[in-house]
Amino acid sequence: MPTTTAETLSLVTRNVSVAPLVLLSVVDHYNRTEANTSKSKRVVGVLLGQNDGKNVRVSNSFAVPFEEDERDPSVWFLDHNYVESMNEMFKKVNAREKLIGWYHSGPKLRASDLEINELFKRYTPNPLLVIIDVQPKEAGVPTDAYFAVEEIKDDGTTTSKTFVHTPSIIEAEEAEEIGVEHLLRDIRDVAVGTLSTRITNQLQSLQGLHLRLRDIQAYLQKVLDGKLPVNHAILGNLQDVFNLLPNLSTPKSGGNKAESELAAAMSVKTNDQLMAIYLSSLIRAITAFHDLIENKIQNRQQQEEKDAAKEKEEGDGKKGEKKDAVNGVNGETKEKEGSPEKDKDSKEKEGSKEGSKDKK
Repeated sequence: MPTTTAETLSLVTRNVSVAPLVLLSVVDHYNRTEANTSKSKRVVGVLLGQNDGKNVRVSNSFAVPFEEDERDPSVWFLDHNYVESMNEMFKKVNAREKLIGWYHSGPKLRASDLEINELFKRYTPNPLLVIIDVQPKEAGVPTDAYFAVEEIKDDGTTTSKTFVHTPSIIEAEEAEEIGVEHLLRDIRDVAVGTLSTRITNQLQSLQGLHLRLRDIQAYLQKVLDGKLPVNHAILGNLQDVFNLLPNLSTPKSGGNKAESELAAAMSVKTNDQLMAIYLSSLIRAITAFHDLIENKIQNRQQQEEKDAAKEKEEGDGKKGEKKDAVNGVNGETKEKEGSPEKDKDSKEKEGSKEGSKDKK
C-alpha cells in the first residue's frame, strides 16, 4: 500500500486549481493533431503555474511533440529539447509561471506515465500530472490530478512508484471569467431563471456523486473477487465516510435518542416535501384540464360562428335568385301586353297610306 509519510500526505492534501485557459489550449491541441481520429492516441504537453507547497495553480500550458507505439506502450518519444527551449522562452515572458508538471488527454492513466513523469523530474522535483478528458461523456470535472509517490508493499519487497490522486477544481480569475462568459454567451439561455439554474447544478452534482459511488462499488467488487489486492488506506477512507453518514433506519426501543430524533426529523421533512410535490402535481393537472375545457369551448364557438355565417351566405344567395326570377317573369308579361298595341299602330299606318293613294 502507499506510504503514509508526511511527504505523501502533503502531496495528497494539496489544492490543485486549473485555469479554463489550460482546458481550451489542451482541447485545441487535441483537435489540431491526428489524435482525434484514433481513440488510442493522446496528446502531451507541459503545465506552467505556481506551486507553493500547499496550493498548486495551473495557469498556462504549451504542447510538446510526442509519439508512442500503439502496440508497445513502453516505446515512446518526447522531445525534451523542445521542452527546455520553450520553458526558457516562457520565463522571459512571465517569470512567475514555472514548469510544475505535464498533462495528457488520457482519459485514464497508462503504463508509460511513470517513465514520462521521471523525465519531467529534471525540471521540477514533484511534477504534477493532470489528465484532461477532452471528450467528457459524464458529469463532473474533466480533470484528474496525480502525484507520483513511493509504494511500500505488504510482503516486504522493494518499493515502487505509483500515482496518488489529489482533488482538483476549475478556477478562473476575473479576466478569465470575462472571456468564459463571452464564449458561453450564445450557449447559455438568458431567459432561464435562477431556480432552473440551481436545479440543473444540483442535478449535475447528484449525477457526479452517483458516478463516484459506482466507481467505489466496482472497486470493492473487484477486491472481493480477488482481482485487486486489499488496500487498507482506501478501506480506511471508506470506513471514515461510512462513519460520517447518519443512521436513518427505524430506531429501536432504548436506542440513541439523537439518532431517533434525526430519523423522525428526516421523515417529517421528507413527508412535507412529498406533500408539496403532490399538491403541485394536482394543481398542474387541474390547470391542464381547465385549459383543455376552455380550448374545446372556444373551438365549438368558432365552429358555430362559421356554420351561422355559411348559412347566412346561402340564404342571401337564394333570395337573390328569387328576385331575378320574379324580375324575369314581369319583363315577359310586359312584352306580351305590348304586342297588340304595336299591331294596331301598324294597321293604322297602312290604312293612312291606302287613303292617300286613293286621293291621288
